[in-house]
Amino acid sequence: MYEVSKSDWKLFREKIGGWQERYMERLVEKYIKFLSSDKAASEKFWELEKKIKKDQKNPGVILELRKSDVPWNLAALIKKKVIKIDDISEFSEDLQEAVKLIIYGREE
Repeated sequence: MYEVSKSDWKLFREKIGGWQERYMERLVEKYIKFLSSDKAASEKFWELEKKIKKDQKNPGVILELRKSDVPWNLAALIKKKVIKIDDISEFSEDLQEAVKLIIYGREE
């Protein structure tokens, strides 16, 4: 498998916090919209709890940072719509190709 370069690892660590913050902001907006619905308070409460538990497992919320996992993490972030494929354009061509291989099973 692909060996992550120091520059890609550094760039990933610089970007991940912002990506996660933006994703969580989208989640909060969805929660606000849901909580503003006409459903009963108890229904909203328990449903929100389910949503949060599910969302907590998303790489857009929590992600174990290991250099060797960068291609897999980027692929997961793209698949879960936390980021777009264009968001990895600053990374090396080799890393971009490795991510595309994981996502699409081939190079694009």
